[in-house]
Amino acid sequence: MAFALKGVAYITGAGSGIGQYAAYSLARQGVRSFALLDRNPVTKTVQELKKSYPDVKVKEIELDVASENAVNDSINQTVKEFGRIDYALNNAGIGGALKTTDEIPLDDFERVLAVNTRGVWLCQRAQVRQMLQQEKLSESPRAFRGSIVNTASMYGVIGPTLTVPSTAYATSKHAVVGLTRADGIAFAPRGIKINAICPGYVLTPLVQNTMDVELEFGNPMKLESKKVPVQRFADMAEIGDSIAFLHSEASSYMIGASLVVDGGFTIQ
Repeated sequence: MAFALKGVAYITGAGSGIGQYAAYSLARQGVRSFALLDRNPVTKTVQELKKSYPDVKVKEIELDVASENAVNDSINQTVKEFGRIDYALNNAGIGGALKTTDEIPLDDFERVLAVNTRGVWLCQRAQVRQMLQQEKLSESPRAFRGSIVNTASMYGVIGPTLTVPSTAYATSKHAVVGLTRADGIAFAPRGIKINAICPGYVLTPLVQNTMDVELEFGNPMKLESKKVPVQRFADMAEIGDSIAFLHSEASSYMIGASLVVDGGFTIQ
């Protein structure tokens, strides 16, 4: 499906995984101006974008999403470069330890929330402030001043399984869903569309790094893969395409929604 997207995309966690493939999907749908942000280099993402779409313009920004000053500066840099922000993906995140509450040190718990929750809120606040200053790209009644997608998780709408006791992660992603709903309501009347993507298990580098983790009951990822009705983990491109949908006018009546893309995991 073609969405004919125009405008400027701002993507955190763009160096790999879902952020990287969201950039590819948005480019495939027509976006040609990107601010790509990550704590790590976004070199591979940029190279692949320019290889497939030579007319793409990219602003590379190193960003710690937990830093208020850094987030605000990244928005300023993007607007200075491109004039506006139309599609924001707040995707930077960390997994944290596979531990239950009684086992998690406070600093580990706070580190996950600092990136996954505080970081999303800081980015969304800065994006909203910018989008409120800009006009819609078209006069279509389905158009918005800007669209924001927050990367949550299926563990933002259900609790983690006993096999994967990711307490801090689930807590942070439930907060992202709550933030998306609250701000979705608050800013829809002011012309900003805010939704969340809630992926199930995706073959990101983060997940791939846990494939060989052995706990006392066995390998959690191998055990989890057997629970997915479609009998596989998602490809990153599948999540990228879902994000492109949320940014398009095809989802213009979705406000504060949590789009679950999990191969059927949460409905069992």
